[in-house]
Amino acid sequence: MDLTEEQRELRDTVRAFLRAPRPPGEDMQERWRRFAAGLGVAGLAIPEEHGGAGCGMAEVAVVCEEIGRALSPLPYLSTVVLAAEAVKACGNEEAARRLLPAIAGGEATATVLLPGDAHLRLESGRLHGTAPYALDGEIVLAYVDGRLVEAVPTARRALTTLDPTRPLTELTFDGAPVRDLGDAGPAARVRDLGVAGLAAEQAGGAARCLDASVAHARARHQFGRPIGAFQAIKHKLADVLLLVESARSAAYAAARASGEELPVRAAIAGSYCTEAYLTAAGENIQVHGGVGVTWEHDAHLLFKRATSDAQLFGPPQAHRARLAATVFATP
Repeated sequence: MDLTEEQRELRDTVRAFLRAPRPPGEDMQERWRRFAAGLGVAGLAIPEEHGGAGCGMAEVAVVCEEIGRALSPLPYLSTVVLAAEAVKACGNEEAARRLLPAIAGGEATATVLLPGDAHLRLESGRLHGTAPYALDGEIVLAYVDGRLVEAVPTARRALTTLDPTRPLTELTFDGAPVRDLGDAGPAARVRDLGVAGLAAEQAGGAARCLDASVAHARARHQFGRPIGAFQAIKHKLADVLLLVESARSAAYAAARASGEELPVRAAIAGSYCTEAYLTAAGENIQVHGGVGVTWEHDAHLLFKRATSDAQLFGPPQAHRARLAATVFATP
């Protein structure tokens, strides 16, 4: 997938930041501020009047791809792809003036509880219920009972999960007062944008699996030859290369889609990129052999991220079912 010169510069800048050693004593909040505001990536798709750069989801996807490649726990997907887009779509000018500059400036992280992902209800302007597996964020927005609301959880509990690179939390609301930001009409679009952003992360993770496999195949020798010279390894790597390039095309097609194209392309990307990442992560372990199943190697982290990503917005089968309903719809 070809990038513009500006997008390539953005990719190189983000990749250099994520590869650089973390300064001693820097906590996640400081790192987020330095990443979001220092690089300006949190405001890429936020309008200029709210402190952003006024770009689009294609630029956001570039950042998502690099976050996936680096296995970074930074809350970019929840804050920029989900929360900022939810605020932009709700049409509430007060909320936009209050929340978007904070997100663009790296002053706050945010998350969105999508319909079906939480057991919530509104009673007399107060929020009740639990979101058992939520992407964490300081600002919590929720689609519930046909409305988009903002509320402060009465309790947060960090979860121990399979994937240590994607923090999840349990959010509890026990009569929490809410701010009503608008109707829940754009919820489906926000979810599709989340699927597109996750697909870009998955494409980045799959590319890292390929790079690691190729590097090992060149360095590891058996019978006096690098194992990459053997046909079985060549075929594995060629198949993964095809998956990676196709996944990137699907992810960026979804990121650049709009209107009626977005649900279709998001479903394609959600299905294809999920399975491409799972396959690439599995083959990375196979190419590495015994070392690929040790805790000392990153291969298991890539496989765990691929596995958890496969459930974040629904498994590939769910995306294909949604796609089928669109493609084979009766006129």
